[in-house]
Order: sequence, then C-alpha cells, then structure tokens
Amino acid sequence: MAAVNRSLSGRLLRLVVGLWLYGATMALLVEAGLGLDPWDVFHEGLADRLPLTFGQVVIVVGAAVLLLWIPLRQRPGVGTVLNVLLIGIAADVTLAWVPTPDDLIVQIGFLVVGTVGNGLAGALYIGADLGTGPRDGLWSGVVRRTGLSVRLVRTGLELTVLVLGFVLGGTVGVGTVVYALAIGPLVQFFLAATTTPRPCQDGRHHGRDERDASADLPLDRPGVHGVDDRDARARGRAAVAGRERRRLRSLRR
Repeated sequence: MAAVNRSLSGRLLRLVVGLWLYGATMALLVEAGLGLDPWDVFHEGLADRLPLTFGQVVIVVGAAVLLLWIPLRQRPGVGTVLNVLLIGIAADVTLAWVPTPDDLIVQIGFLVVGTVGNGLAGALYIGADLGTGPRDGLWSGVVRRTGLSVRLVRTGLELTVLVLGFVLGGTVGVGTVVYALAIGPLVQFFLAATTTPRPCQDGRHHGRDERDASADLPLDRPGVHGVDDRDARARGRAAVAGRERRRLRSLRR
C-alpha cells in the first residue's frame, strides 16, 4: 500500500509540474508573437475580444470543451480537471512576469524554448496517466463515437479553431508551422526519456492495457507492453522453434 501511495504521489507531482510548465511555455509562445498552435490562436483571438485574460480564456474554453464530453460519454480523470485549471493560471502568471520582447532574436528564442518546453511538459503530464486533457478528449471521443479516422477528426477540429482564432485576431505565423512540425517528435522523445514502467506486485505494470499504452508511448521502449525484453525474446525463440517443428512434421508426411 505504501508503494502504491508513493507511486500515485509521484504521478500527481509529475502531472502538476507538467501542466504548470505547459502553461508557462505556452505564455512564452504568446510573448514571442511569431504564431501559435491552433487552439492558442483561438484562445488569443477570444482574449482580444473579451474582457478576460489569455489564461482565463484558456480555463473557460477548457471547461466548455469538457461539457462536450457528456454526449460523447468520455470519462474525465483528475488530470483532466487539473488541466482545465492549472494551464491557464500558469499562463497568466508567466505573462505577467515575462516582458514582451522587441528584439527578433529574443522572439525566436522564446519560440524555441516555448516549443521545446511544451514538448517536455506534454510528455510529463501524458506520462502521469491520470486523465487526458479536455481538447484531446474531445477529438478522441468523436473518433470513438463516429468511427472516423483520428487524422480526419483531429485535423478538421484544429483547422476549425485555427480559422476561428485567426478571424478573431489570433496570431498565425511561422511559429504555427514550427510548432505543428516539432511538437509530435518532441513529445515522443521526452516520453521515451522520462517515462518508466510502474511495476506492481505480480511483476506486471500499472497503467492502461496494451492498446491504450501503445497509443501514448513509443513502441520500441522496453517494458511498454507489460513484459521485459528477456520474456519477449524467450517467447520469440519459442515461436520460431514451434514453427520449425511444424515444418519438419509436414516434410515427414
């Protein structure tokens, strides 16, 4: 029980650090002024039109998106709720503390640090495995309920919020392209670097089943699917030996 509690507390710490870092690095991307990811273009556009700060808009939109989970029958976790609250707060704190740069070199630096930091933050809170964010839960819920492809649903959703955000005055630019190209590889890299399997008493691993785990973690990571490399190699050798025995029996016939 103590080991389980320590494991849960460690995951909660990882979640909170990841979400706070995500909001802080999101603010750096806003301050860079070179372009944002689709959802943040939408957030910035709304913040320009409403008497709300950027972070407050992030919270309001997150809560509104979470309501859309109800007809999709998505189940939130503690990470889902903290995602709604912490990212917006961290963004506003950072925006109040970090001045807007005028120098292009500093803007580029903010873009690079913000994008890389966002990748690390995403890996931290995804690896905590305590619930998906409201926006990711929206597209994954639509995929599950409709049977449409992930690519179609996610691309359609993000293009929609990107266009709406741009019309509202959100910043679209080179940073939008850089973020889109870099964030996937960065999250995968940091997931591999920061995520380790959580053993339990029967020698298997805590967390979701193999299908869910393989959606978030690199397939070449040892232990991702609940077995270590030695077991996998042993089963592989047994399978090869079995096929060879069947082939020899067929030749004898």
